[in-house]
Amino acid sequence: MAVNPPPSSTYGKIAEIPTLEAVEGIRFDFNDGIRIAFPHNDREYRVCFEDLDTGIVLYNADTVPGALVTSIKKFFIRFRLQIFRKGEKEPIFVHDYDAKDREVMIQLPVGTIGDSIGWFSYIERFQQKHQCRIVCVMTPWIADLVRDQYPDFRFITVDETLQYRPYASYYMGLFFHGNVDNQPVDFRYIGLHRTAGYILDVDPSDIPPRFDLTAPRRIAEPYVCIAAQSSSQAKYWNNPHGWMEVVKFLKANGYRVLCIDKEAVHGNGIHYNFIPYGAEDFTGALPLQERVNLIKDADFFIGLSSGLSWIAWGCGVPVVMISGFTHPTNEFATPYRVINYHTCHSCWNDMRIDFDHYDFLWCPRHKGTARQFECTRLISAFQVISTIRKIPAFQRHIAASGDQVKVPPAPQSACLSPT
Repeated sequence: MAVNPPPSSTYGKIAEIPTLEAVEGIRFDFNDGIRIAFPHNDREYRVCFEDLDTGIVLYNADTVPGALVTSIKKFFIRFRLQIFRKGEKEPIFVHDYDAKDREVMIQLPVGTIGDSIGWFSYIERFQQKHQCRIVCVMTPWIADLVRDQYPDFRFITVDETLQYRPYASYYMGLFFHGNVDNQPVDFRYIGLHRTAGYILDVDPSDIPPRFDLTAPRRIAEPYVCIAAQSSSQAKYWNNPHGWMEVVKFLKANGYRVLCIDKEAVHGNGIHYNFIPYGAEDFTGALPLQERVNLIKDADFFIGLSSGLSWIAWGCGVPVVMISGFTHPTNEFATPYRVINYHTCHSCWNDMRIDFDHYDFLWCPRHKGTARQFECTRLISAFQVISTIRKIPAFQRHIAASGDQVKVPPAPQSACLSPT
């Protein structure tokens, strides 16, 4: 049998030959599920492996010289491996999965901020559960944000993976088209970040990663950070008046409003999105730590289902998340989630639909109609402002100023018909 490749070419390579010696020249490891390689000799064997936590036998068959046997499932399973000489009843080798004090490689090399930040805490839970040594494959500029907070982890790039011979390897990712071999549960059921908990078989509850929050405050005045750009138009707040009215509201109530997106203008083809009118331009391709240094002292953050919202979550500031194409369970829990259930919504989490990464204007149910992107087009500035007014930091700010909340009048065209 040929070696099963990792689930995507974006992952680092693994050793072709399993890293551990069993008996009689047989080798095994857990670097792509379980792998057992048999030598080219004149002996025949029977191999059996099972899931120790369910008691289910997953494979039990005779082999031929030179065979490589692998499991179909690549997510974490606590395997028991037994090897028999063909025709014999007693095993000549038994091994129960035990990663204690062994090297485990966990790969999350995608260059998207939200995915990497959302998955990262589950790696530490795995390390704590199994008392293993973690080698983390991660995009360097994202790894720089967490490296110093996790000194026991070794961070490497995809080009360095073959320098290691780990006991086991696991691959974090969102696997589409009904793939239940690389993930035990389709991520659309459980959320973008919690899928890592299921892949690694650890507690899937929300815990943000640790960031360095020690930098001195940079801006003396009260301020709010916003991020309006994203990688797909479905993620944007598509109400044409939304950001303008919210920025106007915040400034009227004594806040500076800082837009901290990477780009002031972003889009595709002939469709582009611009920095919200009235916001201060703090955009730029800056190190993520500089974004943390700014977000951490903001009274709150307003963003989308996108990477900077996940960073704000890690900074511990209140996050107002405006999203309609994802269901609230898709992201971390925030009491300031804004979604309009009177419209089409949650297509990202619809099991009947696969996201098209190459279609910037993806709207699977209503593309090309008057209802395109209604999930966020019909989120009003009023709804977002009402959510902001619930934030304790905003309430303290207003109380300290001694003023009444100033709410600008809504524009006449704020009521946008879906038809």
